Amino acid sequence: MLWDFIKKYYIDSIVYKQGYNPVNTLTWALILVAAVILIYRTLKKYDVKFDERFVAGNIPYVILGASVRVVEDAGFLNPPVSYFFMTPLIYVVIFCIAFPTLVLSIRLRGERYWIHYGMLGLVLSCGVLVLLFSNLEVVNAWILPSTIILASLFCSAYRLLTSKFYSPMSNLLSYMVFFSHMVDGWATFFGIQFLGYWELHVLPRFLISTFGPWIMIPAKVIVFAAILYVLDSSRDEEDTELINFVKFVLIVLGLAPGLRDALRMTFQV
Repeated sequence: MLWDFIKKYYIDSIVYKQGYNPVNTLTWALILVAAVILIYRTLKKYDVKFDERFVAGNIPYVILGASVRVVEDAGFLNPPVSYFFMTPLIYVVIFCIAFPTLVLSIRLRGERYWIHYGMLGLVLSCGVLVLLFSNLEVVNAWILPSTIILASLFCSAYRLLTSKFYSPMSNLLSYMVFFSHMVDGWATFFGIQFLGYWELHVLPRFLISTFGPWIMIPAKVIVFAAILYVLDSSRDEEDTELINFVKFVLIVLGLAPGLRDALRMTFQV
């Protein structure tokens, strides 16, 4: 009985690429919250400052995760190895690469850790991208630039509006969060509206089936403008580090799937 439950709600969703369901969505969300708290407390022991440099050092690993995910989409990997390169296990794989590299970089390079840490991630992500572009045909070359341009325009509008009403506590990180989720929103819209893809997540799937793919853009704008307003309303210095780390997590959760979707649709795999 227990095995049937686990197989139905957890294993089959990965093996057969069925998308998320309410049960595994709640489970992964709880695991994510626990993991975020644990990682935050662990990194604080190494006196890591969660600022723009920390995020910059991690962006190459976000790109690495997105591009490796497309390697699986393209069929370069076979089961059971391929299962580890699907969501949510791909986050574990990238963490197992990034975390020890981050700790080692901190111990060897001190405050300049983020440069060397980020460089390794950049080398790895570029290697995977070269693999993709040299082995797959570019079918929809317009997807990635269109997604980035539109996300940048919406982010610029967000920056202009917020500057008139309030000053975000950490300007660049707030703008990066908004930009990341605009990338995800526009990639989702393009894929469903024009290329026949479908949404994996429960709530967005419901919204899209009810209103249409266009809903992802205003939904993302409203939700993340509200979240960032709440986060940036805090002026307690003790909360700054935690808030910045939460912003970093939000950047990952937007940029990783957004880039993966855009790359996947570029090659139409």
